[in-house]
Amino acid sequence: MTPGIRRRILLEGIILFISGAVLNAQDTALDELPGLRERAVILHIVSRIVEPNQEVVWDSEESRVTIPGRPVGIKLVGENLVVAVQFTPFRRPNSQFVLVAQGQIWINIPNEGISYHTTMQTIPLELMEQIYFFPLGSMKADDEAHIEIQLALEPYSGRQRRNRGADEAGENPVPQ
Repeated sequence: MTPGIRRRILLEGIILFISGAVLNAQDTALDELPGLRERAVILHIVSRIVEPNQEVVWDSEESRVTIPGRPVGIKLVGENLVVAVQFTPFRRPNSQFVLVAQGQIWINIPNEGISYHTTMQTIPLELMEQIYFFPLGSMKADDEAHIEIQLALEPYSGRQRRNRGADEAGENPVPQ
């Protein structure tokens, strides 16, 4: 089985489950603790599976309120694949941000066993700048589907967090 076919099989069964810094309770805390609201940011996360022809076959959007130093986690779970990533924003002294992406990837390859990989990247960014994170690596071959995660930070302006992509249970199945 070629790596491209393996990756396609792995990507077809993915569902999105967003976990980690779910800040429903922290939204209340933002109002109760002095200075917390001013430090808070909203992390917008768009996860996609993109086919070799650049067709998006699955996507999910989520927005989370967090504060610098507190991670926001997502988990992509498929039949033979688990990708767990935490994104932690940090504010630099010059009011710019750094986003630390820490990922763990488990892949069950038939007849070979489970493969485990970790990744850690530090990504400088400014508010409202869109960046991309590729948990399985960047697209290296034109004939392979890939997972991409688009991220953007914006200041928290006191509004409620948005949840446009996941249902109430936090899962959004991939179409078959």
